[in-house]
This record gives sequence, structure tokens and C-alpha cells, in this order.
Amino acid sequence: MQKSVPLDLRGMQVFKELLTPEEQKLMVSALRDVVREAPLFHPITPMGKRMSVRMTSAGRFGWITDAKGYRYSPTHPDGQAWPAMPEIVTKVWSEVSGATRAPESCLINFYDAEAKMGLHQDRDEQDFSQPVVSISLGDEALFRVGNETRGGKTESLWLSSGDVVVMGGASRLLYHGIDRVKPGSSGLLPKGGRINVTLRVVS
Repeated sequence: MQKSVPLDLRGMQVFKELLTPEEQKLMVSALRDVVREAPLFHPITPMGKRMSVRMTSAGRFGWITDAKGYRYSPTHPDGQAWPAMPEIVTKVWSEVSGATRAPESCLINFYDAEAKMGLHQDRDEQDFSQPVVSISLGDEALFRVGNETRGGKTESLWLSSGDVVVMGGASRLLYHGIDRVKPGSSGLLPKGGRINVTLRVVS
């Protein structure tokens, strides 16, 4: 990992280009191994809407959504346990999180050129004193951050491949989302797209 002085985005720490190009390639390879064991799937919200991202997980828990609601599960929708978290991913947590606990969930979201993620809070976890660490790989994405309640002024920042965001402390429950992805802005993924890896303590 490269030395990076974090930017402040409403209390979130944004480490630009923390991962070297070689580390990014190694991480993508490790994530492909995860996907072979736990295939990507399109989540369906409790309202019956299919999310535009595809996702899977690694670690003790994975995040899922269906007619029963948003929650963490110890098993993939197909029934198997989630694969172990890749070491190259947990090293990022150790480097930047400042957390007192190890991550229990590694959520992997894949964005194609049309995918986005509406403003939301990460609040399905039990211990909000532990941060959320988010890793960007592939095409650039416009990251938008709001407030602890819906509405009000927001701020946006383009996240590039290798960037890492730490949402902790007062920023832990801020609304945030991805407005759009910039196709062709990175050559990391042969067919384009963006991978977002999010590490969390769940229980």
C-alpha cells in the first residue's frame, strides 16, 4: 500500500490511490476466487425491486435482501456458507480502520455501466462504534454523501480505482450512495465496470 494522507469528506476519510496497481490486480484475482464459490446475484428489495448492482460476500456473514427484509446471513442465497475473506482485503482493514475488532463481513458489489446505489445508511450492524471500510476497484464512480437524516445538502467526490473510504465516528451513519459510474475510466477490469468491497463488523 502507498502512503496516502486522507481527504476529509464530512468526517469520512478518503485515502486516494492507497492500493498500488499491482495490489489492485491481486485483489481482483482474489475476489474472482470468492465469486467462483459464491456467485454474484441480483438482490431483490422487500418491495420486490431488483437492485441494479450484483453482489456476493465473504466472511462469517453476507448481506442479503429479499421479501423477508434487509439482513445479514451466514449463507449465500444458494445455501452454501460464504467463502473466507481474502487476506489482501483484510490487510486494508488493518491498515486504515483503527478498529478494535476484525471484520466479519466482506460485501462485494459489482457495478456495470448502468448500475447505481441510492442514498442509504449502513445500519444493519449491531456495533456502530466500529467503522465501515470501502475499497474501490475499476471504473470511477461518483460518490455522494449526505446527512444522518434524509434530505439537506450533499457533497460528491469521484472515487478512482485503488481509493479507500473509512466511514467511522460521526460519519458512520451518514447517508451515502453512488450516482453513476464512468465507463472506460479504468483498464483494471477487462470488460469494464466497478467493484466495491465493503468491510464491516456485524455482531
